[in-house]
Amino acid sequence: MDSFEYNSSPARIVFGSGTLKKVPEELSRAKVSKPFLLSTPQQVSHIDLLKNILGDVVSGVFTEATMHTPVEVTEKALEQIKSSGADSIISIGGGSTVGLGKALSIRTGLFHLTIPTTYAGSEVTPILGETHAGRKTTRSDPKILPSTVVYDVDLTMTLPVSLTATSGVNAIAHAVEALYARNTNPIINLLAQEGTKALASSLPVLISEPNSQAARSTALYGAWLCGVCLGSVGMSIHHKLCHTLGGSFNLPHSETHTIVLPHALSYNAPKVPEAMKVLAAVLPESEGDATRGLNILLQKLKVQRGLKALGMQESDIDKAADIAVSNPYWNPRPIERGPIRELIRRAWAGEDARADL
Repeated sequence: MDSFEYNSSPARIVFGSGTLKKVPEELSRAKVSKPFLLSTPQQVSHIDLLKNILGDVVSGVFTEATMHTPVEVTEKALEQIKSSGADSIISIGGGSTVGLGKALSIRTGLFHLTIPTTYAGSEVTPILGETHAGRKTTRSDPKILPSTVVYDVDLTMTLPVSLTATSGVNAIAHAVEALYARNTNPIINLLAQEGTKALASSLPVLISEPNSQAARSTALYGAWLCGVCLGSVGMSIHHKLCHTLGGSFNLPHSETHTIVLPHALSYNAPKVPEAMKVLAAVLPESEGDATRGLNILLQKLKVQRGLKALGMQESDIDKAADIAVSNPYWNPRPIERGPIRELIRRAWAGEDARADL
């Protein structure tokens, strides 16, 4: 066996159905009592659920969490938190709200409990991505990691089918890149395989049976495992490209990840045969070819396959390629502008991924 290093995540996980009711108990456990609540404008109903459970201990509410965590939104929320007397933060929602909670927690030092309602996975990572003046930057710090994560399957039951699909593939992307990370290890490899298997089996079921409690539970379980992968090892070309596309062209996060993933995998495929073999084993109908398995999964999920449908212009392809190669970073295969540009073009056009980049 190769030598490796492994750090376990210190976050506390509470998983199940109806676990939202355990939030007061978790606050008491952390010795905090005046939470400040965060959500997007679309998830105010979740804030109302929390208020009913928490009662009059809520110190304030901010419902303007925004995609890609713009610094100006964070600063607006920060002013409200400072004047509220809050001793803790509760974020409830998807990656946008979790991101805002992280940005506020690292700035204030306040205890952060998060309640994810999608499969984004960022709730179990020490990574924060923020956008300022059209550029998205990321940083990693153990203090960014939320202290407690409450997974309540019930909150995912109404997740729209389209977001279920793209959010789930976004989670799979974390596992895929973990398998060929420079600092990968046997534990994370096991989590990546189990997480991918759980999502690849449950997501197609949820397209036709969105109210399946069993499939929802399996998907959320898989998303947690994939999120741990994201938070434990380095990511490569796929995540770099998605941050470039999302931050520079304001493209939606999970949809962009879904479109780019099979193309990014096909780019790295020649250099990561073992990862391709492992992925093929957990992707149904792959017939030994992980790229084929991902293409088939996306067909089953009936997701959008082209960046142009998300609003990206053909004229943006060269700019995206330039940004993607501008900052050197580790990847199993050297970053070459020509093939990267073609990868982006294929993703823009909505073509099936092919292992000939």
